[in-house]
Amino acid sequence: MAGTGTPGTPSVLRAMNDRAALDLLVAHGPLTRTRLGELTGLSKPTASQLLTRLAAAGLVRTIGNVTGRPGPNAQLYEVNPDIAHVAGLAVDKLGITAAVADITGTVVGEHRVAAVALDESVRGRTTELVTEAVNGALAAAGLTPGALHRTVIGTPGALDPGTGTLRYAPHMPGWHATTLRDDLAEALGTPVAIENDVNLAAIAERHAGAAQDAEDYVLVWIDEGVGAAVVLGGRLLRGATGGAGEIGYMPLPGAPLARGGPEATIGDGGGGFQQLVDYSTVLRLARELGIEAPTAPEAVTVALRTEGAGDALLTELATHIACGLAAVVAVVDPALVVLSGKLCQAGGERLRALVEADMTGLALPRPHLRLSTVEGSPILIGALRTALADTRDTVFDTA
Repeated sequence: MAGTGTPGTPSVLRAMNDRAALDLLVAHGPLTRTRLGELTGLSKPTASQLLTRLAAAGLVRTIGNVTGRPGPNAQLYEVNPDIAHVAGLAVDKLGITAAVADITGTVVGEHRVAAVALDESVRGRTTELVTEAVNGALAAAGLTPGALHRTVIGTPGALDPGTGTLRYAPHMPGWHATTLRDDLAEALGTPVAIENDVNLAAIAERHAGAAQDAEDYVLVWIDEGVGAAVVLGGRLLRGATGGAGEIGYMPLPGAPLARGGPEATIGDGGGGFQQLVDYSTVLRLARELGIEAPTAPEAVTVALRTEGAGDALLTELATHIACGLAAVVAVVDPALVVLSGKLCQAGGERLRALVEADMTGLALPRPHLRLSTVEGSPILIGALRTALADTRDTVFDTA
């Protein structure tokens, strides 16, 4: 809370109670005064005063009464969803997806703009394309650009905190300008944060996925790109240059070294862990085993129902994944590892179980191993959750 009062004074205590009540209304949905008092521990008079104060400030509103029970009908209160809106974006090599949510977290509009990142015509149009995606989502929600309070963008790589340059994402050439964040903020009219996409997926997993009960966990993302997010004590580990979790370049037995750095991953598969589990490797293994499929996730899906060759593909893929996880686990010792990304989702529980079995003896720590349970795009959900957390800290502060 960003109040300026003295701790313990009535104004600060009121602001603390206000924030607690607003957070409960977001978490639980509409509540009666009595139920809100029970959840906060406030007396009925104090809860009534609090709700009157929040209603006068436009932060809460009544939405009817509870009926069908003895006694007077009790009014229901909810957070006013229109007090603020945020935008979250997920960027990939084929386009930009934007979503707009109200302050309660309800998504009210979404829009995608196709844009091949390596196309020469796209490189100098990043701000224009982002603006188009956001304005499309706002239009779908029936909102104007002035309705937005904050924007969070998830992209491969990460902004170097020292230089402001996107690193570890050579396949996103239009995103490397040092002034990009400022340019986007000016175009959108909101503060803009550019965050690593896998970090955002980990935030989504903590909010509404397999890591809801974990303070220390690693999310491993195996998709068209390979990466990880490390969360310790409930906080993301970012690293000095934003590169914590770039495990695609991690040297492993059986994989060529990525001596060329990130640039070596363009067009040639690169080296390190990514070489063992990326789409091109999975498709090559599948073809060698007689499994034909247009994409790596589809090859894994076919393998699940194919005896013999399918078993061999899943077993080898699980061994490759387990080798990478063992290296991460040996250093971080998390309580939980979450497998995410399209390849892991395609393999499902069977692949997860094979990876778990293969990890036996590879690393002394034995974390729980779970599949992602986030529904929808984890990157988009994580971007919205990040934007909402920052916006609520401002909008819900009544000090």
